[in-house]
Amino acid sequence: MINVSRLYCGAASASDGPRYGQGGEGPSVLSAAERRPVVVWNTTRTCNLRCLHCYSDSAAERYPGELTTSEGKAVIRDLAAFRVPAILFSGGEPLLRRDLFELVAAARQLGLRSTLSTNGTLTDGAVAQRIRAAGIHRCAVSLDGATAATHDVFRRQLGAFHRALEGIAALRGAGCEIQINTTIARHNEHELRGIYDLAVGVGAVALYCFMLVPVGCGLAIAEDQMLSPARYEEVLNDLYDLAREGRLHVKAACAPHYYRVIRQRAKREGRPLHLATDRMAAMTKGCLAGTAVCFISHKGEVFPCGYLPVEAGHIRRERFADIWNRSLVFTRLRDPDLLSGKCGPCEFKTVCAGCRARAYATTGDFLSEEPFCTYQPRRQERPRPSRAWGVDASGNASRGEDGG
Repeated sequence: MINVSRLYCGAASASDGPRYGQGGEGPSVLSAAERRPVVVWNTTRTCNLRCLHCYSDSAAERYPGELTTSEGKAVIRDLAAFRVPAILFSGGEPLLRRDLFELVAAARQLGLRSTLSTNGTLTDGAVAQRIRAAGIHRCAVSLDGATAATHDVFRRQLGAFHRALEGIAALRGAGCEIQINTTIARHNEHELRGIYDLAVGVGAVALYCFMLVPVGCGLAIAEDQMLSPARYEEVLNDLYDLAREGRLHVKAACAPHYYRVIRQRAKREGRPLHLATDRMAAMTKGCLAGTAVCFISHKGEVFPCGYLPVEAGHIRRERFADIWNRSLVFTRLRDPDLLSGKCGPCEFKTVCAGCRARAYATTGDFLSEEPFCTYQPRRQERPRPSRAWGVDASGNASRGEDGG
């Protein structure tokens, strides 16, 4: 069985699985009882930056309802009891949460692997040493351009780029692995090669490229910044070419059709996908929301991912195990036969599944087709009623049906 933390956090070895097919087949499907997700915990919404694309629409202010230290430790105990493989401490900017290191220590004591997602601007040598001493082995630092001009405009703070680079150097000096996270949109699509070279140059072990999802602040810039479906396809092929260079692990995030692209490209090249040459892309699949990852908000809401604002449960009211195993939202996300539009008949749906967050943002239905995919399945689906999912005033997922 493949360890989910290895799929998501990048720690894999050749023994995890030899090879996967080039058509529609992919990683083996586990039952809900067997799945153990990597949990992304948005520990705080507060942030020292005001990024144009921020999914949580964060700012430098305190937000009501944030889980307390004792509640946070209870969440960690709950997750440990369910044997989740890893927690990603995120935000906002998690370093602005005063009890962050206390929470990380609690996770470490319970044997939970912890990673940190940060903008890097608050990390000097002393902070980096505290991060490493707390037990965090990998830090994901955001760089949204290959130059200060590009990054600082997107992050809306002059000097953010250079401070992030200083933070990366401090973290590496403290012994932390570095993963670079970048959001790909029109502002930096021309810098993809430069971002890759920068990641290699700063000693990163991984580059995660997130394709913009119109949620939070991203809604306001979607019209100006979203790539067209055709350009999206070109960028995914460019990512494949960069990944094949093998200088670091490249992962396309919020871009599930990348896992179709790599199978198509490998087939044309007459080669099988293999962990030794394709790294985790040979073992994982596209959209992992509600199947291999999930998200806990700063207030305790549980979502399939940080970009899909359909509440599956609330950690203040329910055990995490019950939410994960019984939520109707998660149950439906795990059934590819429920996908509608052209995703329904697509022969790649078990390795892609389309971005459920982007589908929801576009149509209000998280089971509808991926709106930024150019691929046409070999067979077409018979029209059927749409199922629009939302959240009612009580925070429960609800469905409306159209058609007959």
